[in-house]
Amino acid sequence: MAFQFNFAIEDNESNESDAHGEADLQLDPPKHKQTTDAAAACSPWLGTAKHAGKDLSEKLCFPAAREHHVPKDVSKVLENKVLETVSDLRCVKVSAVEMTRRGGTHGEDIVWKSVSAHSDLIPGVYEGGLKIWECTFDLLEYLAEGGVQFANKAVLDLGCGAGLLGIAALQGKAAQVHFQDYNSTVIDEITLPNVVANCVNDGNGTGGADERKIVKPPSKKPRKAECLPDALSRCRFFSGEWSEVSRLLLSSSEPRSKYDVILTSETIYNPDYYGALHDTLSQLLDRNGRVYLASKVHYFGVGGGVYLFEKLVEERKVFTISTVKEIDKGLKRFVMEMAFKDSC
Repeated sequence: MAFQFNFAIEDNESNESDAHGEADLQLDPPKHKQTTDAAAACSPWLGTAKHAGKDLSEKLCFPAAREHHVPKDVSKVLENKVLETVSDLRCVKVSAVEMTRRGGTHGEDIVWKSVSAHSDLIPGVYEGGLKIWECTFDLLEYLAEGGVQFANKAVLDLGCGAGLLGIAALQGKAAQVHFQDYNSTVIDEITLPNVVANCVNDGNGTGGADERKIVKPPSKKPRKAECLPDALSRCRFFSGEWSEVSRLLLSSSEPRSKYDVILTSETIYNPDYYGALHDTLSQLLDRNGRVYLASKVHYFGVGGGVYLFEKLVEERKVFTISTVKEIDKGLKRFVMEMAFKDSC
């Protein structure tokens, strides 16, 4: 079944189908042929829909990794943004962003390209960061249960999208939280505004219109903790492919420790990215750190899933990987914990 995603996360009917495993990244390869000629030229996979046997990173020309800085006047970040409440956190309403970015004249033009391709995933062009994926709520629930302590720790929200996991870490008093997404548009239009909306409290959310709409909260709310105004000074934002972002971080002249905790959700849908993901985790995780990864058991139409990723991890013999939470509703989902073998 080919599934065409709706960017509007407030669509309750769509969310209910997600909960029953109907929205599990089912892509229709022929529709990828509808992407732009420029994208196809940059990515042979987009033009041919064939990628067997080789890591996709060898075939795609990735956008340059870069850091996105918080503007001095943070109130401007939420100008013309419509806010709603998602899992007890304030978030930009994605359907409103979609309406303003649909014209194909803004930066990466990922909204226009996604709509034109009838797909919420275009490898090497757009990797789904405008949608809040189901397993994000699973991992938020696990964090709310007290499974992870963030106080005074360095945290990376990898493939952050809306940034809900990183915001939860901020509320847990993490010393620093870095956010990474493939697309710069996602960081500028979704992640950064969401962090600002949850970190700056003037009683009205710093100026954005607020619908106060609850969207598919987990059964347990994240631990409530006031996000102090200095929280933004503990955040950094990056866009680009994992390997490129890792290179940027590791080549920085600023001395920095590696991450104590890496949070990532629904990032193992495509086996072609497993090598880059595994390398990124091994390069950026502290020797005594932990990775918490949320995923569906299988992603139909793309081929990835928990068991295939576990196999790669076991073959590489760098990490241990274990299940810390299992969700049986609809398509089975997992929260996994990873640690370096020599730290166990």
